[in-house]
Amino acid sequence: MATYVDVRTGRGEDGTVLVSATGELDLSNVEAFTKAMAAADSEPVVVDFSGIEYLDSGAINALFEHAGRIRRIVVNPILLPVLTVSGLTQVAEVQPAHQD
Repeated sequence: MATYVDVRTGRGEDGTVLVSATGELDLSNVEAFTKAMAAADSEPVVVDFSGIEYLDSGAINALFEHAGRIRRIVVNPILLPVLTVSGLTQVAEVQPAHQD
């Protein structure tokens, strides 16, 4: 059974492709994120995971696959240690989302 995730694409204020997701991103639903990244063709992308509460190795692998095109990943601060340990912060700019 697939875990809930909502993936959307759009453009940021500067015109950069924006792929945002909310919910949980794991092997059961990571294809939604992968399809959104593929739809952006070869353009640079900002990934907004500020609404992601959980991700697994399938999601991390998908981020690594697209790291060359990712301009920045904005994440829920609780996920920052996971992305740091995985090494993703060495290949892409990762920043914590602002907490209100």
